[in-house]
This record gives sequence, C-alpha cells and structure tokens, in this order.
Amino acid sequence: MATRTLHRRSRTREVLTRLTAYLAIVVALILTLFPIYWIAANSFKFDIDIFAVPPEWLPRNPTLKHYNEAFIQRPFLRYALNSFLVAVGTTIVSVVFGTMAGYALARFNYPWQWRKQISFWILSTRMMPPIVSIIPLYLFFNYFDMLNTKSALVIAYTAFNLPFATWMMKSYFQDLPVELEEAAVVDGDTRWGAFLHVALPLARPGLAATAIFCLIISWNEFLLSLIITLTEQSQTLPIGIAGRVTQYNTYWGEISAAGFMACVPIVIFAFIVQKHLVRGLSLGAVKG
Repeated sequence: MATRTLHRRSRTREVLTRLTAYLAIVVALILTLFPIYWIAANSFKFDIDIFAVPPEWLPRNPTLKHYNEAFIQRPFLRYALNSFLVAVGTTIVSVVFGTMAGYALARFNYPWQWRKQISFWILSTRMMPPIVSIIPLYLFFNYFDMLNTKSALVIAYTAFNLPFATWMMKSYFQDLPVELEEAAVVDGDTRWGAFLHVALPLARPGLAATAIFCLIISWNEFLLSLIITLTEQSQTLPIGIAGRVTQYNTYWGEISAAGFMACVPIVIFAFIVQKHLVRGLSLGAVKG
C-alpha cells in the first residue's frame, strides 16, 4: 500500500514537473513571438488602425501601403543590400582569421603562460562597450578617407566579432583529438596540411556556428553604422528603419513593414541552422 502511494506521488510530481516545463515554454514562446507578430500585423494596417483602442489583433482591412512606401518609394532595398554585403563580408573575414587564431591558441605551445595571457587579452576586448571606441574609429576612418563606406563597416564589425570568433574556434579545436593531426604529420603532411586536411574538416560544425553568430551580430548592429555612415549609399537596414523617426512624425507603418522584412531572413536562417546554433552554444562555450 505504501509502495503504491509513493508511486502515485512520484507520478504526480513528474506530471506537475512536465506541466510546469510546458507552461514555461509556452510563456517563453509568447514573449518571443508576440513582438514579431505585432510588427507584422501593424505593417498591414492603415495608420489610424495601428492606434485603435481597443487594439485590432488582426488587420480588418489589410493593405500593402506601408510596404510600397518602404520598398518602392524609399530606398529600403538599398539598405537591405548594404546590410547583406557588410554582414557577409564581416562574417567571412572574422571566421577566416578567427579560425587561424583559435587553432594557434589551441595547438601551439607558448612560454611563460603566454597562451592564457593572449587569450585573456583577446577576450578582454569584448568587455569594452563599443561606444568607447567610437571617437578613435571615427578619427581613424576620417584620416584614411573611409567614412561613409561599406569597407569601413566591415573593418569595424570585424574588430568586435574577431575576439568572439577566436574563442569559439579555440574551444572547438581543443575538443578535437590532437593525435589525428600528429598521425597526419607522421604520414608526411606538414603542420599547415594537417590543419587544412584534418582539423578544419572536423571543425565544420564550429565554423558554421561561429559564422551564424557573426552574421546575426553584424546584421543587427546599429551604433557603429550610425556614426560611420552618412548616406543611403552605405547605410544599413537598422539605420534606415530608425530614420523613419523624425522630428515631425514617426512613421510606424513603414517601420513595421521594414522591421518585419528585416526579421524574416534571420528567422528563416536561424530555423535552418538551429542544430548548429545549439551545438555552438554547448561546444563553443568558454573554458577554463
């Protein structure tokens, strides 16, 4: 009798635990997805319906007016192209140099504990708020006549993404057995060859995860682009969206339309590569 009672209590506790977990997941999904839904819904409403009281949860008279204003009458497609070029360029440069730096920190021997000191110095650059570097970066790009160019954005974004990419790849290479590379060297391959033919193919999940995070960070970056770029020829999508807030009016319909379209590529991309994202959060963690 006592055994049955304990078994029932155990099952009841297990059911309550599962229900609590499911409820937490539902709440998290609502908090995460509702802002995206609300932006999407507002993008199909007329201006007067956006501020209706009580709010219209579904557009009663859907319209593409704001999409026409954002992407036909205004250069939001140009902003999106600039964001794409800058984000992709930054991701490629960050992953290439971060991979080589991470491999060097994971495999090479350094005297006097320089490995830890160099690793900490690289990580410490991420501790600095980006706004602290705004004036030096502005003066640097102004001196070399690079203000208002996409190449300046790539350089600035890479400076902040590279430490992250280096630490991510360093952790991945540390997880790989060094004996595989040693066997390749014994068979006649060089250190560079062992890196290219053995370590790099095995670290493809790490490369994918690092590229994903660098791409998302670069796509959403606002502050550096606000200071370095001046015209639509080089401004990115976050700057274009923020530009619809003026001293005379705030164009919520255009902001909603452009904001929703800016979310769509990243959301779709995240769903496609979600396995790599999870693996990047686990294996790419900073280790002692």
